[in-house]
Amino acid sequence: MAQLLNHSFGAPAKSKAKPRQKFVDSPARSRKTAEIFGFQQGPDRGVLDEPSFHRMVSLERKRSERSRKPFLLMLLDIQNCLASDQRGKIAGKILSALSLSTRETDVTGWYQKDSVVGVMFTEISIEDRRLILSTLMTRASETLRSNLSSKQFNQIIISYHLFPEDWDHDLPERPSHPALYPDLSRKAEDRKFYAITKRVMDIFGALLALTMFAPAFLAIALAIKLTSKGPVFFRQKRVGQHGAPFVFLKFRSMRENSDSAVHKEYVTQLIAGQAQPHNGNGTGFYKITNDSRITRVGTFLRRTSLDELPQFINVLRGEMSLVGPRPAIAYEVEAYDIWHRRRVLEAKPGITGLWQVNGRSRVSFDEMVRLDLRYAKTWSPWMDLKILLRTPAAVVFGEGAY
Repeated sequence: MAQLLNHSFGAPAKSKAKPRQKFVDSPARSRKTAEIFGFQQGPDRGVLDEPSFHRMVSLERKRSERSRKPFLLMLLDIQNCLASDQRGKIAGKILSALSLSTRETDVTGWYQKDSVVGVMFTEISIEDRRLILSTLMTRASETLRSNLSSKQFNQIIISYHLFPEDWDHDLPERPSHPALYPDLSRKAEDRKFYAITKRVMDIFGALLALTMFAPAFLAIALAIKLTSKGPVFFRQKRVGQHGAPFVFLKFRSMRENSDSAVHKEYVTQLIAGQAQPHNGNGTGFYKITNDSRITRVGTFLRRTSLDELPQFINVLRGEMSLVGPRPAIAYEVEAYDIWHRRRVLEAKPGITGLWQVNGRSRVSFDEMVRLDLRYAKTWSPWMDLKILLRTPAAVVFGEGAY
């Protein structure tokens, strides 16, 4: 679950997160932890405008992915503070107060112009997150209470968002909190027309494919039923865009109740860069070959990629796209490095993509992620069309398909 830590003064927090216990620090402990964090009084520092602050959040998030040093984003929602014409004065008091209770390395700005003030506490190295939250809440409360009236103070909603987040894939919602990804929200807004075009292409393409391959659906279903015990479809929880879970469909190619431990172990090694390519010459495939769990019909389905036909149903549901990164399994995401998560954050998963038409299982996991990120950064309806046109050749030659 996203590490969303909410605490509101007065009005209830606008969040689905469960209420958390309020921490009460003694003055001595508050002073001690303040010294640890490096809080110090100083002159009023500059306040970034909304685009600049969003850009800083994005840059700090990418820096944290590499440095592994977390940061904490504190948001102060002042929309409920009296009339809109008085927010400017209240915001001025809040910003002035924050300049006295944050470090010089922290960043203050407008997360949402004239409505939500943001403070980014960077490079937090203390592992005790409870202590971090306690300290920040105590200092924010004390500073704001001493600079605002009781009425103003009680109308502020404060929320805390810690990055990297702890993703809980057992929940039926996205584990990544949008507050930490303002750049992705802005990008989605800027590409709204492209997104609508992509969705139209997805619906039309999926309907066309399901119609064209209807006889194949029937033949494959009969072959699976006649040659092995178990259901026709393989259903598995996968990780969609923003980490939201969905039920992924394929034609079953393995024996019923096959153990996933072998795949999980190999994927963990692959993500860590410890897996060796098969064929032993450095140009083999990064995939399990000669898997005893796969049926004879399943081997054919995998080599021809026919096992993936039911995913057009996922496309119609809006859970997948025709083109995009391959949907990950939850235990794969658990093994991800932090920067790997961007492949499931920045684009909707797809049936085919740059990875499939540019090497498939011949590339390492890091290279696959870079291809996915390249697609997420540069995709367009025209690019999707070119990938779709290249996909049949990749399927026919079957390189890297096992």
